[in-house]
Amino acid sequence: MDQTQNQAQRSAPTAAPASASSSASRAYQFPPARAVIVDLFNLYLGRSSRQKPEDSIREPPNKTQKRVLALNRELPPRNEQFLLDFEQLQSQFSDHEQLRAVTESVLISLVVQCSGHAPRAEFLLFALRSLCSIGYINWDTLLPSLLSSISSAEVTVGQGSQVMPAVSTSQSVMLPPSSSISNSSNFQSSNPASPLPSVHGIGSPAQSTTEPPSCATLSPAKSFDISCNGQQSTARVNSSIRDNAVSSLRQLCCKIILAGLEFNLKPVTHAEIFYHMLNWLVNWDQRQQGIDESDAVKSWRPDKALIEWLHSCLDVIWLLVEEDKCRVPFYELLRSGVQFIENIPDDEALFTLILEIHRRRDMMAMHMQMLDQHLHCPTFGTHRILSQTAPNIAGEAVANMRYSPITYPSVLGEPLHGEDLAMSIQKGSLDWERALRCIRHALRTTPSPDWWKRVLLVAPSYKSSQPPTPGAVFTSEMICEATIDRIIELLKLTNSEINCWQEWLILSDIFFFLTKSGCIDFVDFVDKLLSRVTEGDPHILKTNNVTLLLAQVMRVELVMNALNSDPRKMETTRKLISFHREERSSDPNNPQSILLEYISSCQNLRIWSLNTAIRDYLNNEQLQKGKQIDEWWRQASKGDRIMDYMNMDDRSIGMFWVVSYTMGQPACEMVMNWLNSAGVTELLPGPNLQSNERVMVMREVSPLPMSLLSGFSMNLCLKLAFQMEESLFAGQVVPSIAMVETYTRLLVIAPHSLFRSHFSNLAQRNPALLSKPGVTLLVLEILNYRLLPLYRYQGKSKALMYDVTKIISVRKGKRGEHRVFRLAENLCMNLILSLRDFFSVKREGKGPTEFTETLNRITIITLAITIKTRGIADADHLLYLQTMLEQIMATSQHTWSEKTLRYFPSVLRDALMGRMDKRSAVIQAWQQVETTVINQCKQLLSPSAEPSYVTTYVSHSFPQHRNCLCAGAWVLMHGHPESINSANLARVLREFSPEEVTANIYQMVDVLLHHIQMELQHGHPLQDLLLKACANLAFFVWTHELLPFDILLLALIDRDEDPHALRIVINLLERQELQQRVKLYCMNRGAPEHWLHSGMFKRVELQKALGNHLSWKDRYPTFFDDVAARLLPVIPLIVYRLIENDAIDPADRLLAMYSPFLAYHPLKFTFVRDILAYFYGHLSAKLIVRILKVLDLTKIPFSESFPQHITSSNPVCPPMDYFATLLLGLVNNVIPPLHNNSKSGSMGEHLSNSVRAPLNKTPATSQSGLGNASEGQKAFYQIQDPGTYTQLVLETAVIELLSLPVSASQIVSSLVQIVVNIQPTLIQSSNGLHGASNGVGQASVLPTSPSGGSTDSLSAGRSTTSVSGINTSNIVSRSGYTCQQLSCLLIQACGLLLAQLPPDFHMQLYIETSRIIKESWWLTDGKRSLGELDSAVGYALLDPSWAAQDNTSTAIGNIVALLHSFFSNLPQEWLEGTHVIIKHLRPVTSVAMLRIAFRIMGPLLPRLANAHSLFNKTLSLLLSVMVDVFGRNSQPSIPVEASEIADLIDFLAGRACASQ
Repeated sequence: MDQTQNQAQRSAPTAAPASASSSASRAYQFPPARAVIVDLFNLYLGRSSRQKPEDSIREPPNKTQKRVLALNRELPPRNEQFLLDFEQLQSQFSDHEQLRAVTESVLISLVVQCSGHAPRAEFLLFALRSLCSIGYINWDTLLPSLLSSISSAEVTVGQGSQVMPAVSTSQSVMLPPSSSISNSSNFQSSNPASPLPSVHGIGSPAQSTTEPPSCATLSPAKSFDISCNGQQSTARVNSSIRDNAVSSLRQLCCKIILAGLEFNLKPVTHAEIFYHMLNWLVNWDQRQQGIDESDAVKSWRPDKALIEWLHSCLDVIWLLVEEDKCRVPFYELLRSGVQFIENIPDDEALFTLILEIHRRRDMMAMHMQMLDQHLHCPTFGTHRILSQTAPNIAGEAVANMRYSPITYPSVLGEPLHGEDLAMSIQKGSLDWERALRCIRHALRTTPSPDWWKRVLLVAPSYKSSQPPTPGAVFTSEMICEATIDRIIELLKLTNSEINCWQEWLILSDIFFFLTKSGCIDFVDFVDKLLSRVTEGDPHILKTNNVTLLLAQVMRVELVMNALNSDPRKMETTRKLISFHREERSSDPNNPQSILLEYISSCQNLRIWSLNTAIRDYLNNEQLQKGKQIDEWWRQASKGDRIMDYMNMDDRSIGMFWVVSYTMGQPACEMVMNWLNSAGVTELLPGPNLQSNERVMVMREVSPLPMSLLSGFSMNLCLKLAFQMEESLFAGQVVPSIAMVETYTRLLVIAPHSLFRSHFSNLAQRNPALLSKPGVTLLVLEILNYRLLPLYRYQGKSKALMYDVTKIISVRKGKRGEHRVFRLAENLCMNLILSLRDFFSVKREGKGPTEFTETLNRITIITLAITIKTRGIADADHLLYLQTMLEQIMATSQHTWSEKTLRYFPSVLRDALMGRMDKRSAVIQAWQQVETTVINQCKQLLSPSAEPSYVTTYVSHSFPQHRNCLCAGAWVLMHGHPESINSANLARVLREFSPEEVTANIYQMVDVLLHHIQMELQHGHPLQDLLLKACANLAFFVWTHELLPFDILLLALIDRDEDPHALRIVINLLERQELQQRVKLYCMNRGAPEHWLHSGMFKRVELQKALGNHLSWKDRYPTFFDDVAARLLPVIPLIVYRLIENDAIDPADRLLAMYSPFLAYHPLKFTFVRDILAYFYGHLSAKLIVRILKVLDLTKIPFSESFPQHITSSNPVCPPMDYFATLLLGLVNNVIPPLHNNSKSGSMGEHLSNSVRAPLNKTPATSQSGLGNASEGQKAFYQIQDPGTYTQLVLETAVIELLSLPVSASQIVSSLVQIVVNIQPTLIQSSNGLHGASNGVGQASVLPTSPSGGSTDSLSAGRSTTSVSGINTSNIVSRSGYTCQQLSCLLIQACGLLLAQLPPDFHMQLYIETSRIIKESWWLTDGKRSLGELDSAVGYALLDPSWAAQDNTSTAIGNIVALLHSFFSNLPQEWLEGTHVIIKHLRPVTSVAMLRIAFRIMGPLLPRLANAHSLFNKTLSLLLSVMVDVFGRNSQPSIPVEASEIADLIDFLAGRACASQ
């Protein structure tokens, strides 16, 4: 480029669009110059500027005349003369910049007009190059203006061509004024002005009288055809002309752009060109509006002109993204969407570009996908919260959103889920198999119905107008196939003489739920099930278990409709009958065998009643069996004799089960008669009540045993639940404990089918019911002492907490409402403490909390435990945390001690440390009112005080004085509580509101502790002061039962900054009054597993159960409530507080004393797990053992050697076999099993070579160290805490690791060593080392394929060193997997397990993994070439499941797969710690290490999309690592070009753009 051009470029304004606008403005101001320039161009273009417009109209459209006239035209001058003429014209004007602007404007006009005339277009290109050579073209202004004008012209042409006739004459050939040319850089101007008024001006801008328009050249016949085809034909021809004109214009524009790209343009100009080219490509096949689409498709084909401009457009794009120049980064193409053009023309050049885009996107996607990602699948061992939360969602809604069970990452890693995606998954594909793997695992492990509801899609035949859940990803076809797989699996086990009765019951509960929800198309299901049975093993159907399963849903409305009104009803019914088998059991008196024998008859009878047309197909013998059922029922229920359900023989139990399928209502009435058989009695009035008040109560009987309830049909269970609710909540008689217990047993035995939210259910049934105190009390007792784990399992704890909070907020200010309030508050305590994921304190998420002071404090403790032991799962939760704390603190005055705060997670500690301690203000307030309060107390509490003064005091005393009543009474006692009038004090406290009683307790505690401090200053012995204080408090809570003991204890431990508060607590807990009360409670309640209790429950008198303060004038009896039971949520908090204050010995004594009592805690397993995690590293071995004894160790699947490790006098790290066995337990019971039909991607066919042994059914599983592994699938009521067996196994493994007397670094090191060397360890144990010497090359050459390896450094490069101390043959045999499968699944299990542990373990994991990576031999060998290192990186970072195919796993590959499995199970808050890995890997000096760093961290970015701060930190970290290698001061060991990491650059740029 010459100097003149450089000067022109330098003189151009900064902003190209602004320059273009300025140029046009100046051009408009100098018409003389414009006219001269126009004449000059017209001369060389061969056009006459003096021709009149009407002359062209008179010219006939005749080709002959055109040729004749053409011969008479004056020839234009030679092109070489143009520059001389222009320079001569230039000398006539002094302002060359203005002349340049006018010239550009004229050129743009001419380009638009002359693009369809090839010679003139060629001249314009020549003129542009010539003018550019003398500096009269500024490409940065010309090109944007040209593109904008073309866009405006195309829009106007598209609009005008719809109304123009098919054939028209050209109009004026004069150039339009410069003001008509748009200089905007937008694609479409708001008021586009076309340089020519007709379509033909664009198509052939240079037409004159000697050159008619192209349509005029058609033959007369063709013209006649066109004119006669009407509007549609005219539009078609018009569209064709428009397309040709646009093609010519774009072709010329691309040529001009190509010429301009030879110069150094500004980036903004490159961007303008790039996006115009993309727009043309994406919309290359736009049709003219108004033409019928089908007709257009038939008549229109890409022509040569279109292909030519497409190729020119592609040439421009390739030049723009050329890596040497990098005018536009290639990643702009990656996110442009060009590759998604729907109608791609058959053009190799365009296909090449799209193929390259896909290739580069695939390379990007590799950095976003985790190793072995196809193996990642929900385990149901822990909650997974949805991270891509939608904006503007209330806190509760956000907290409840869960991860989709299968998150399908798109090419760029963004999560895609929903109905459209689910419907598009092809059967047999990778995603299909992943989905089925997840559903099969769910059918085995029974996650909550809440999970099912979030992920299931309703079958198309049942679909309503309501939109599906956004996270729903499972279609009815998937559910159908997985359910059939589970049925076939259970049939095989049943045929093997394995007792699977419990498994069939669990499956029937889920199957009923899925069918009733419409997620299974019943007709389709029956058809596929029959096909599977008949096409597979024809002898697999030996029993009637399938008939029993189908009989459970026969009364579901959708099933009844299918058998009544569906067109295929006859066929479906015949298929149902085909499942019937003649059952002949070896034990005819077994209840299960009897039910299976008669179930075919039951189903036949049901079909008989549903469809008369099918009766001819029914088995008469089966119908005759129905008479046997009727006969047995008549004998069992005749007369007044009621069958004794507690003494039923096995045959009677079996026959009653059969009756439940044929006669649901009579069976329901029989059960209700059983429970009411003892009659009713009158409840005797208490000492505080009038004798004329009568309360009738059902006499006690034994509740129905679980063994009897388990065989009831679902129809009978539903009828019973409804009937019992009528009796319990709407009856006139107080129900028996037996009925309440039977009702709760019914709900937990079928949690999927029978669950109902009690407050919502009762409100819908009869809103007036909950206004009855008795009903509210009964519901609260059922929830607090029986169904708390069920609500947590269902995911309804938060909703229940909000419902209970309403009860609390209404009653906390009402006088005398103590019993309902305290029970609701205790239930709310349990609910809050049971929450282990983030929650909102208010349903609507706004305003101060409605909690009491006590609940506010417990909420803070729960948040601390949750954040520290489980992390904050979502970034939005972290943002909401501050708002939540403000809501709580708006109504709470409490401050936490330094000892408590030091154990809080930092995010919570930082928010709470600044709060002012108001205890001194409380004492000052007390001192101000002390004289008045003491005087009032003397009048009220003196032995001779008038009872009438109680009413006066309650009505006329000030609130600040009433809140100090108990403090005044305590001062008056002087260690002699008998000296005050306890009767008056009790009456006043009962007349107070619950809120005032709570305030009295907190005030009294502060005054009490202050009084002790003052007395100590006067020389009184501390021991005497503590004894007097405890005696006074015992007077309040035990002697006269004036105050709730649980609130008193909570108030004391919240003042742990006072050195005497916890000593008082310990003294109170060790007093005999409480010990006797707890022993009495345990004796009356029986075993903690209440569902196993077969005898009659004993009802405790109201006053003895609740004490004077809570019972008072109430007559409604208790069922399960007791003052001692109120301590169950409090004692764990006391243990927490003792440990925080380093009171280890008192905590040990307390746990030893109350371990039998804590067995009644509904969530004791969770308590043990959380306290070990919360205080990890601060607990003594002795205290850990004491904590573990809270559990029934015989019912927890601990490893066999675990007790030895925690009780050893010489603590050492357990051997490798211990950790391997721990991981094997997770593989067998937590990780979703691989299926025999698996085609899961990179695992290939080797994953389908063997089927993992069914859950807990292999003969060898009893050796796995899991104490109850041979017991089969467990029902929910057997594992209510934590809820599922997968959770139990996973959390047990967590408890084991937290309890080991070794450091976190030793544990992590052992687990990592197993992962690094797991494959050679397993291979050597079976067939020897297969891959070590296979394809070994020279030591100087690194392996270039997974099958190659070098022998000099296998210990570091490839994972070929076995781990000593592992009984590998035993592990492989117990897993049911091949060695290759097991090695990959053990990595997944290890990542899952480490993600459940506290951050102490995470830091050690990051340090250990970075150490192993840095020590890899080929990363530290400076003699390796770039090609060798690239090959090594690709080899090392293969998915372990790929490498397992030929036994070539690498240490780095296994480590990265472990980290990715770990990341996928980690809460979002804890992901910030992952940066430690890269920090330990730095400084990064090679591209190989750079790629490893990107491979580790890349998959995190999609997860962090909504965590902007953490996302930016991670992106910045990766960028800084890249700077380590390619920065100005970097010195890489091997010289390398940045083009070698184009995929990494694309990845970084793409994620940076995605975050904006």
